[in-house]
Formats: sequence, C-alpha cells, structure tokens
Amino acid sequence: MSKGVSVTIATDRLLWEVWHEHAETRPDAEAVIHWKAEGKPDRWTWGRIVKAAVSFATNLRKSGVRRGDVCALVIRHHKDFYPLYMAIGLTGAIPSVLAYPNPRIHPEKFRQGLEGMARNSGLDWILTEKNLEETVRPLVLKEASTVRGILFPLEWPWEAPTSGAGQEMLSLLRRETSHRDPCLLQHSSGTTGLQKAVALSHKAVLEHVSLYGRSIGIGTEDRVVSWLPLYHDMGLIAALELPLAYGIPTVQIDPFEWVQAPVLLLEAISRERGTLSWLPNFTYNLMADRIREEDLDGIRLDTVRMLINCSEPVRNESHEKFFRKYARYGLRAEALAGCYAMAETTFAATQTEPGRAARVLLADREALTRGNFAAHVPGSARSAKACVSSGAPISGCSLKVVDEGGEELPDGRVGEIAIRSVSMFDGYRNQPDKTAEVLKGDWYFSGDYGFRHEGEYYIIGRKKDLIIVAGHNIAPEDVEDAVNEVKGVIPGRAVAFGVDDPDTGTEKVCVVAETEEADEGRLKAIRRAIGEAGIRINVTIAGVYLVPPRWLVKSSSGKLSRKLNRQRVLEMIGEGAWRNG
Repeated sequence: MSKGVSVTIATDRLLWEVWHEHAETRPDAEAVIHWKAEGKPDRWTWGRIVKAAVSFATNLRKSGVRRGDVCALVIRHHKDFYPLYMAIGLTGAIPSVLAYPNPRIHPEKFRQGLEGMARNSGLDWILTEKNLEETVRPLVLKEASTVRGILFPLEWPWEAPTSGAGQEMLSLLRRETSHRDPCLLQHSSGTTGLQKAVALSHKAVLEHVSLYGRSIGIGTEDRVVSWLPLYHDMGLIAALELPLAYGIPTVQIDPFEWVQAPVLLLEAISRERGTLSWLPNFTYNLMADRIREEDLDGIRLDTVRMLINCSEPVRNESHEKFFRKYARYGLRAEALAGCYAMAETTFAATQTEPGRAARVLLADREALTRGNFAAHVPGSARSAKACVSSGAPISGCSLKVVDEGGEELPDGRVGEIAIRSVSMFDGYRNQPDKTAEVLKGDWYFSGDYGFRHEGEYYIIGRKKDLIIVAGHNIAPEDVEDAVNEVKGVIPGRAVAFGVDDPDTGTEKVCVVAETEEADEGRLKAIRRAIGEAGIRINVTIAGVYLVPPRWLVKSSSGKLSRKLNRQRVLEMIGEGAWRNG
C-alpha cells in the first residue's frame, strides 16, 4: 500500500514557522478534521486554521497573555480547540492541555486536582468554558495562587485578522523566541494534581516528530485518525503535533463520544481512509467485545497501514482477538504494531518497523518470574507467557536494561528500562526532587520493567507495581488477564496488587474486580473461579474483593490505577481483612 512521497522536516525552527509554511504553500489542504458522532465533520484547511489562530492570538494578547505564560486548556472536544491551541504558541505563551472533568467527578475533587497542578506546574491562565466558571473561579482567589485569570475564548467573537497580522505576529515571535525555548507543557500520567509537568522545546518536539515520523515511514498520503485525549502525550504528540508538523490531515474524535460508541473510530478510518492510529492496549479488547457486527456494515479497514499499540504493555491476546474480528473488514496482520513511549522523551523511544507485525516471543513464565527470558519449550508442563515486542529504538534514542544498582544487564535479563534521547526533557517543572529521582546524568530511568532480545525491547510492567512473592516477580497484568477471563467479572475491570504478609515475610497477591452480580452464592462462585484462574498461571491469589460496576478508579491517562484502588480498598477493609475467596 502506498504511503505517498516521504516528507522531511527542518528541526531548527519554531512550530509556528512550520505551520505558517503549510498555510502559505497549501492553504486549501486539510489540516484537522473535527469528527462528531452526529452531523458532518468540521474540516479545517491550513488557510482557515491559521487565520482563526491569528484571531485567537489577537484576543489573547488583549486579555493580558504574554510570552512565557503557561495557559492551561480545560475545554471539551470542540472545533475551535485546535486554532486556540496554536494561538497560544503564536503569542509566545506555553499551552498545557488538561483533562476536562468527567461527569462522574465531583466538582470539588476536580478543583482540588486543578489546584495541585496549578501549584506544581505554575499555571498562569485557565482557558475554559463558561459552565466551569463556578468550579474554577476560586483558584484565582486563593492566596499565593499562580493563576492570574480565567478566560473563556469560545465566547469571543470572531475577528477577521487584518492584512499581514499573522506575519507581523510571527515576525515578533521569531525575534523574541529561540527554537530551544519551551513550546508546550505536557503532564506525565498520574492522578489529577499529582502529575509531573514536562516542558518541551520547539527543537525537542520538531526533532522528535521528524525522527519518529521516519521510523514509521510517514508519507504525503498518510491520514491520522484518533480518539485519544489531547492531555495525554500519545494524543498530543503522535496524533496532533506529528501530523501538524508533517502537514498531513489528522481526524480527531471526542474521547467521551468514542467511549459511548467505539465504532466511531472504525467509521472515521473507513470514511476518511485513515492510515495511522495509536491505541492503548485496552482499546483492542473493548472494540473487539463491544462493537456489534450489525454496526460494521460498510466498514473497510484496508487503508490502515499501522495500528500502533502504545502506553500499556502490549498483549498478544488483545491483538489476536482484534484481528480475528476485523480481518474480514480488510485489516492486515502486519498493521498491528507496537511502540514504547513516555512524556519525558517527548513521545516514542521504540517502534516496530512498518509492514511487519510486532514480534511475539513465547517465554517460560517460571523463568520470567526469576528475572530471565527463556523460550518456552512446546509440550512442557511449564506455562508460557506471550511477550510482544515494542520494537527497536528509534533514531536519536538509546535504551538499556539495568539492575537495581543501575548496571546494564545482558540480553534476556529483566530489569528497569533506561533511555537517552535527543528529545529528552530537561526535568519536571518546579520539581527538582522528582527530577533527581529519575534523571541520572543523561539517562532517564523509566520505572518500567522489561528485557531486550535481538535488538528489540519487550515491556512487561511497571517496577513499582511488581508483586514479589517468595522471590518470584509477578506482573499484575498477568493476574488481571487471567481474572478478566472469569465469567461474572466485567472484562477489563480488575486490578491486582501486592499486600505485605508479616506471617510469611513476603507479599501476597490480592485482586479487586467489578461484577454486576449481587447474589451471595454467585459472588462466592466468582471468588472461587478467580482463585482457580490464578492457579492456572501458577499464582496463588490470597484475597479477592468484588465491587459493583464503575467502582474502580482510573488515572489521568484513563488506565485503572493499582495504587489508588489498593489504597481505597485497604482504607475500607484493612489489610488484615483479606482472606481466601
């Protein structure tokens, strides 16, 4: 399948210079397609979106926004979000996209989280919607608050830019700004208010998308389709900044609408002839399980050249389930790719190569728990774990696997992943202590566990989440996968974690799982089945706590938080209350 002519990016420029060039040379080419569940998409051409950005930038300056100010965007999926985001940069200010409050989040909890980020990140302005004013306004009144004001840009009247206004603002930006100055602030994954702010320069972003685009073979015929929230690095960098830099269209779907109707992503890919999409692992299961066959009439996925699994450890079962369902709609097996990425390196560190499905290794599960990769022997009594590659390092990026002392480990040994990159962050904004914990010289210690095999990296979990039982390293993802197969457990709604056991001097494995069942007899049967599921993967599950739907708490990136849910359960019942199911 053709991807068109390859594209290159000059990296010693400002983002706005690149965008302005697209508008000058191809004003009628599509930049952003704002997709909606109902009605026709709004289509921003390069000429229109830059004019709208200049209008917003004029109003921002009139409102007092100045060079270097941090402008937090708390705005739902809206067609004017994109030129507004661009406009902040044109003023010399720094945009930071924050999560729009989930309807289930209490306003006070949302405000507390926003206060935490304002304090940690040094937010100067909140750009939001009128209906959030009552919730956000107290931030300005707080003593010692950094927030200077709240703006409601979606209420502003359209002002047609005067002739040459955009060029004048860009000329001013060029004079005042270096390509090494910050162009955006993104937050690493975490609970609201506890996220760490990562400032990225124009150079870091453009250099990164240039190198990453090369690793996935970006061409002029590519079209990105995404439902990802833009406060997450995968949504912001891969699905917005990358296509804007290359001048290829990006189709943006409302994350809230996608959750309600996951088929929206496939409809957009089919109708817009999408070629690239980035998806967290849970998406593959959700779209395989929840989308009905009758909703797929007319869907074609044969334009897709890469579906890139990122932000969670890649799971082979998820890829297989997704492919079984969608192969008949034109999806090719080689489109199922993997990537390893984080906000601290701008985005990607590794990537599987285009035109080849992510490699799968069958590992001996017992050896893996002891920190070693060994190929599973077919027919043996020992169980196997399918490990999926996240690919080889992209250009400009180096990785190594290290032990607890920071010493590099050989191929096949499990340890922490450390990364060195040309697009590395300089540190967490206003948090030197947190920076010192993870930056050692020019290496970033990720806190992720994995191993290297034949030049490719296999990520198996988070170091802090690892459960150690009698010297065996147990990845909570493995336990969760087993529990999610139990009848009565809501798929994808289980978390596993360790609890200290003073009697044995080690940890024991505990599980919290959501179920719609209320009958005590059925609940006992589910607890028993969860215990049996653990036995099948050689894990003793010592405690099971069943909860109603939507009980489990998510982190800002939309993933179930093991830390928060562990804390929540232990506060309710205490560690001593766990018992065999």
